[in-house]
Amino acid sequence: MVKEPKHCSFCGIEASASVPMIAGTEGYICEACVTLASQVVSSWGKKKELADMQGPLPKPKEMKKMLDQYVIGQDLAKEILSVAVYNHYKRLKHETSKTGGLGDADPKVEIGKSNILMIGPSGTGKTLLASTLAKIVGVPFAVADATTLTQAGYVGDDVENILVRLLDVADGQISKAEWGIVYIDEVDKIARSPEQAFGTRDVSGEGVQQALLRLVEGSQVKVPTKGRRKDHSGSDSVMVDTSNILFIAGGAFPGLEKHVEKRLQPPKTAIGFHAEVSNPDDKPTLEAMLNATQPDDLKRFGLIPEFIGRFPVLAPLEPLDVDALIQVLTEPKNALVKQYQQLFAFDDVELELTQDALVEIAEKAIARNTGARGLRGIMEHVLRKTMFELPSKDNVTRCIVNAEVIRGEAEIQVVERDNPDEPDLQRSSAG
Repeated sequence: MVKEPKHCSFCGIEASASVPMIAGTEGYICEACVTLASQVVSSWGKKKELADMQGPLPKPKEMKKMLDQYVIGQDLAKEILSVAVYNHYKRLKHETSKTGGLGDADPKVEIGKSNILMIGPSGTGKTLLASTLAKIVGVPFAVADATTLTQAGYVGDDVENILVRLLDVADGQISKAEWGIVYIDEVDKIARSPEQAFGTRDVSGEGVQQALLRLVEGSQVKVPTKGRRKDHSGSDSVMVDTSNILFIAGGAFPGLEKHVEKRLQPPKTAIGFHAEVSNPDDKPTLEAMLNATQPDDLKRFGLIPEFIGRFPVLAPLEPLDVDALIQVLTEPKNALVKQYQQLFAFDDVELELTQDALVEIAEKAIARNTGARGLRGIMEHVLRKTMFELPSKDNVTRCIVNAEVIRGEAEIQVVERDNPDEPDLQRSSAG
């Protein structure tokens, strides 16, 4: 009796010495189909995890509207970020939805990712924009400080530690981390110093830029588990694919406007009676120069061309003026004035800041050159004494802060309830 040849129950290929088969109860499967089936099953799990992690992707206009609730102004930067983030996750969602068929994938144009570089003075909302975008999309978000990074083998953090933080935020789930957003702050501090002699090793500047190239562009990176629960293989490290991680870098780039100005307005070398006289009033504003920033300007600042090329999307942030800082104080969902009013409300006291007080606070923050970040420090200094004494008083109903209080010329006006029947309140009022 002739033995019937074995065939793969999935693809139909005949068994041979080079094509071994795995036998089941009622059929066989070849090695190629096992590998393909493993990929399909893993994609099911990944799609389920990603579906649990995210809802429908908001449109760019919807993203900007959500950003408006938390960040004041910066309309150009919000539009740039909304479009870049929408395109990035639209591509990932489309690729994920197409994964899972046993047939050949349709030949498609491969779309690369576009990392983002935000340029703007300190306190203009760079970190807040990045973290709010991550919340809107619903992906893990990690912040890394570029000033702590060094080349591998030197004292400091290796660039792989960025992914360790992202994995921690994603609760160790690699598939979630691989769709996350990483914000690299103070990236202007790793620019090569022009005073540094060529030929010397710059382990915390240009060296970090070189180390970040492979991580930012997209590659398989070995990440140490660092005390987290090991996977089933028992390995001390895991492989993370950074191809789908969106990297957003940000920095103040002080002095960058000088390079932009030289390019926009070359120095006039003509002399004599017929030479054109330059008008200092024609000098472009800081906002205009940041908006006109080109990759060549960043190269002159000290970033290497390879690093600049990994961040094709430039998002300039404008300096905040008095009106914008007043809006920051009062309008966002988590506005500072609302926060302190809630703190006072816990003690059943109403806190009121007059319009001239808000203007004075904004002008102080501009004088300190700290942007919106300096507003909390000013508020803390002004309200500290009142917040120290208020919990000990139970007859205060209202506190009023005006411009004289901000300038240190007067005390906060405290309104007490008029109740002469209670001696404790009288003593508190007298004191």
